[in-house]
Amino acid sequence: MSQPKFRRSLVAIAITSVMMMPAMAQQADTAASDEFKGLERIEVTARRKTENLQEVPVSVSSFSANDLEEVGVEDITELQQRVPNATIQVSRGTNSTLTAYIRGVGQQDPLWGFEPGVGVYIDDVYVARPQGAVLEVFDLERIEVLRGPQGTLYGKNTIGGAVKYVTKELTGYNELSVQGTVGSFNQRDLKLSGQTALSDNFFVGGALASLQRDGFGEFRNTGEENYNKDLMTGRLSAKWLATEDLSVKFSYDKTKDESNSKGGHRLVTSLVTGQTPYDNVYDSNTAMPTDNLVETEGYSMVVDWDINANWGFKSVTARREGYTNTNIDFNSTGEPIFMVPAIYEDDQTTQEFQLNYSNNDNFDFVGGVYFYDGEACGVFGTVLPMYLAALGGVTIDNGGCVQTDSVALFGQGNYRFTDQLTLTLGGRYTKDEKEADVSRITYLGVHYINRDDQNIGTPFAVNSDFTTKADWSRFSPHVALNYKLNDDMMVYGSYSNGFKSGGVDMRADQSLNPTISEPYDPEIVDTFEVGMKSELMDGMMRLNASVFYSDYQDMQVTVQRVVPSGVSSQVLNAGQATVQGFEVESVIALSDTFNITAMLGHIDAEFDSVVYTEPATGDTTDVTNAWSFANTPEWTGSLGFNKTFDTEVGQIVWSANYSYRGKTQMFEAPSMLDQGSYSLVNTSLVWYQNGGNWHVGLHGKNLTDEEYRVGGYNFGPTFGDDAIVAYYGDPRTVSLTVGYKF
Repeated sequence: MSQPKFRRSLVAIAITSVMMMPAMAQQADTAASDEFKGLERIEVTARRKTENLQEVPVSVSSFSANDLEEVGVEDITELQQRVPNATIQVSRGTNSTLTAYIRGVGQQDPLWGFEPGVGVYIDDVYVARPQGAVLEVFDLERIEVLRGPQGTLYGKNTIGGAVKYVTKELTGYNELSVQGTVGSFNQRDLKLSGQTALSDNFFVGGALASLQRDGFGEFRNTGEENYNKDLMTGRLSAKWLATEDLSVKFSYDKTKDESNSKGGHRLVTSLVTGQTPYDNVYDSNTAMPTDNLVETEGYSMVVDWDINANWGFKSVTARREGYTNTNIDFNSTGEPIFMVPAIYEDDQTTQEFQLNYSNNDNFDFVGGVYFYDGEACGVFGTVLPMYLAALGGVTIDNGGCVQTDSVALFGQGNYRFTDQLTLTLGGRYTKDEKEADVSRITYLGVHYINRDDQNIGTPFAVNSDFTTKADWSRFSPHVALNYKLNDDMMVYGSYSNGFKSGGVDMRADQSLNPTISEPYDPEIVDTFEVGMKSELMDGMMRLNASVFYSDYQDMQVTVQRVVPSGVSSQVLNAGQATVQGFEVESVIALSDTFNITAMLGHIDAEFDSVVYTEPATGDTTDVTNAWSFANTPEWTGSLGFNKTFDTEVGQIVWSANYSYRGKTQMFEAPSMLDQGSYSLVNTSLVWYQNGGNWHVGLHGKNLTDEEYRVGGYNFGPTFGDDAIVAYYGDPRTVSLTVGYKF
């Protein structure tokens, strides 16, 4: 079937399903028992307070721990199949670096010092870097995905949206659970979690997960595994109820990922070795060690104080650190042609003070001040072919640090004119200061920055050596008006502004571009949204929809090209763009044991004006009509069901989901890497013992064994060969999970 016809079919199916739901619900209502109370209430903290999802004038998807357990979700990237207009994927080259886009806004380049467009939060603590941000699902309360700029309450770098990972709350009850999983490619997972009370007012808890899997393929020239998984992660927490009105929670988490660095699948025949593309897209070759280490660690302290019946105070103090040591063979032939060893280090300290007010009548408010102090450092070497220099090759090292100091003052209030009409006004003023130092040195010989035994290069030329400073300030307003047509339906309109911080190109080469030390500017997004949230047919159907229009200014685009002396890089503020579209999410309970879910997202994203300036010559090229948005398919959709069977030995829950993604362009310019439209089919069967102690789950994912690209590199003719390699999503897998709760 052709893609246009398939798109029309998908839209027709989705629209027909939504239109049929009220009639189906009416039939189900007749057949349902008198005890059926409708869909469960979903609570979210999208506006920094606990609210009913249906009363929040924000586009947000929420997934509880039970929701994710029933379908076997292992990490946050699987939410991509269930969230409209979202790209949440593992970045190229590693298992734990995140590529996140929402409504066309994200971060293409995971280099240190660059800023994300989608904010990731762990229990109200901002995670500034994508390394280690592919969060595993364990010891979880829920995950919320907020779409559209969240600049007022969540600050800079949330212009696409935010992902909130909310860990399980400490209650003081004695709990202990053990869960083991075995599956395809020798998957061997073990998860432990528990909590208890050491006294009437002091609770402790912890969780530990070991996640192991053999590779989907191998490095054929070395025999090492490719796309394997070797990860340990854990969390400790404690909660002190100092008084009836004051609590203090301490948290610590650490993740260590020692999975091999990933080898790419060559899309073209090598001009050097004659290697043709392998049939197994997970097979590769490498001229580098496959050693890879990603470590993240975080500490936090949250103080909650109910000052009185109306006022509350909250303090969130946190520190996070990250370290990455990896190897990327861009050429993937086994010959030392284009190799990049890299080390990234970052740390951040954040402090947020919140003041909350509610008179339980017609007004509530949350406001405060936020401080961020972070440093991101890194160094990588571009190791080039031996024949480029008589001394045995050429190495170009890039290194440096970015220090960021940020302070923000924010506030947002809701005023209820009547029981039906509510006005929301908010704003955030942010001041960002950055200082960056960048060095770029050319060595004769091999200069492995992460291997002393191969660090034999001799400095030959200094391409860059500079320090630069910049500061930006921005006021981000938000206004929304929502009206309750009745107890079951609310409509709203909103305007939101957000900005993504500017920065410095850490790959800067002054010998090619003397002005490259000048910082690039922040991105700005203004979004207008109209939406509806409804619960129909006596609470048996939930239907939420929104239409949005975004004015996207000064989009940051990394442009890299091969030159005789290496790879030239430049970060552009790519003019103006317009992003518009719609989103529909629905769930219907056909009975108290049978639910159907549907999701549909559409984006029309276009550059309005983009002019590229050639660094060496100053020549300009208008690429407005040649470029398209990266990682932004025009259509996303899913359709699924959940059926519960009551038996004498417990409940059996059968679920299945079909998801569709339209054609996706990997970079702004079209390339061989672009992924055509594809579909994924998953199904799960979970048994819960009466009494709730045992559960057993059988999960099948990507049942049609679809091959689909999620990233890659496209350098064309590079040092005598083409470096066009792709990275792929998981193949078909089947797993069996057994868990016991004491």
